[in-house]
Amino acid sequence: MKLHSPFRTALLATLGVGLGLLLIGSIQNLQTILLYVGTALFLSLGLDPIVAWLERRKLPRWAAVLITILGVLAVFAGIVLMVVPIIVQQIGQLVAAIQKLAEDGMFDDPVGAIQDWLHTVFPALNVDEVWSYIEDWYASLDVGAIGSEVGGSIITIIGALVAGFAGAFIVLILTIYFTASTPSLKRSVYQLVPASKRARFMDLGEQITDSVGYYVIGQVTLGLINGVLSAIFLSIIKAPFPAVLAVIAFFFSLIPLVGTLTGSIIIVLTCLVVGSPTTALIAAIYYLIYMQIEAYVISPRIMGRAVSVPGAVVVIAALAGGSLLGLLGALVAIPVAASILIIYRQVVIPRQNER
Repeated sequence: MKLHSPFRTALLATLGVGLGLLLIGSIQNLQTILLYVGTALFLSLGLDPIVAWLERRKLPRWAAVLITILGVLAVFAGIVLMVVPIIVQQIGQLVAAIQKLAEDGMFDDPVGAIQDWLHTVFPALNVDEVWSYIEDWYASLDVGAIGSEVGGSIITIIGALVAGFAGAFIVLILTIYFTASTPSLKRSVYQLVPASKRARFMDLGEQITDSVGYYVIGQVTLGLINGVLSAIFLSIIKAPFPAVLAVIAFFFSLIPLVGTLTGSIIIVLTCLVVGSPTTALIAAIYYLIYMQIEAYVISPRIMGRAVSVPGAVVVIAALAGGSLLGLLGALVAIPVAASILIIYRQVVIPRQNER
């Protein structure tokens, strides 16, 4: 092909590359905001079936949204109120233990106390030589640099916590807004499609949003079942910190495919380290049985209204979403994959069959 104006062609190509780089840079700069918006949309679609159910009970939409949001906040407030007292109690036990050591004179001569402990526990060990090595190693350290790094890490952690709370508040506000205005948002999107294809697009859109909503509700329901049963069972076998471990079971159950297994391993290891081998063995047997019941009985019944996704697709989608957006990406990737499957089954395959 003959180029009539090489300069114009080069200029347009340069502008195209520049616009592409500008777009990529803008997305990178706005990734936090886009993450907030995506999270809020995901949560609002998960709450929409509950709101629709309440609307079918003759409630106005604003009342249905208000009841749903208050219910969600009440659940999380209950979890926090259940876990925080236990954490405070454990901190109090730690402070009491440190105070007892101070009253016993442990901190009057800490170096001598450590040397006596080494002599008692390791009688064959040359404690003086070991202690000399420790002193030489400590003298070689740049204590000032280490202190600066620790101080910087503490400031970074505090900043991350503040940013996390601010982000959670923003997501909450956006979720309330999106949940309240879901019908109008859908209508706005549907009007962008030509009228001749709008009915088909609306049908696919409703199927996709319903699938996402049922998926979110299903995962939360599975998490609640695992958390409640874990709290009851761990309390019966007198496992350490049953409330905290139950919350761990709940949150890990929200992760598809591997969440229940990962949470169960953490709980069993906690029982082994803090509790006793017998408690850990009983917990391991319980979770092995529970995972089979969840996989073959509970999950098919609860997730029946969501679009089924093959296991290989679940793994690939979770890995891809986790690489892009972390844990949230792994969670959102499954309903996204389900939505793509809906389009593939109802749009791509029928068009191919018509050829």
